[in-house]
Amino acid sequence: MSYTVIIPARFASSRLPGKPLMDIAGKPMIQHVWERARESDAARVVIATEDQRVFDACQAFGADVVMTLASHESGTDRLQEVVAKLGLADDEIVVNVQGDEPLIPREAIAQVANNLALNSQAGIATLAEAIHDKATVFNPNAVKAVSDLAGFALYFSRAPMPWCRDEWASAGLFQEGELPAGAPFLRHIGIYAYRVGFLHQFVTWPMGVLERVEKLEQLRAMENGVRIHIELACVDIPGGVDTEADLNAVRAFLMGKGA
Repeated sequence: MSYTVIIPARFASSRLPGKPLMDIAGKPMIQHVWERARESDAARVVIATEDQRVFDACQAFGADVVMTLASHESGTDRLQEVVAKLGLADDEIVVNVQGDEPLIPREAIAQVANNLALNSQAGIATLAEAIHDKATVFNPNAVKAVSDLAGFALYFSRAPMPWCRDEWASAGLFQEGELPAGAPFLRHIGIYAYRVGFLHQFVTWPMGVLERVEKLEQLRAMENGVRIHIELACVDIPGGVDTEADLNAVRAFLMGKGA
């Protein structure tokens, strides 16, 4: 099975401006992400950016890089521009690897691509991991997911899901103690595989009501009837770089490995 990895690398990050070019163990962060993606069995790895500085840096370390518009409102819009420029066929599979994931395992990239290929009724495939602590369940920055018995997503939310009615019936009780046993708490991991034809459809749809209130663009697809396959990741996936503390943690980890 053949697939392409596309790595959006946006310079204008609100929390860490210039994030793709921040140094980690002697290399810009985007180079680490590109190298991890190149370790997968992808046929091609392409970086997409709206900034000339990122474009030039990626060319300098030998990456295949595409300049995109700066006006895109979502990463999926940027991906669609790239697949159109590359001339990819509607049935080809692309994997979106975020440009702030310098520790992304190659196994996860292959897993999500293979899952989409094996599930023809899905327009998107993605991954999740089990949640074992209450702080994550109630953290709105941790996106939760619930799925049906066949592995298709029922919903994604920043709210706690599922809601354990009996255990959390009294005000305040859900803020302390252990998670109720047996409830399938899942944290969504933001790696996606798409078919190119879906991307061309997605950009024609207006922002959905649920997408607008939750600020989760995968809900636009679900509101338009697109099925999303979701599976537990086959490997542990380290967190990405959203803050200065995240950046320093990744620096320390990779310096310790001599990367």
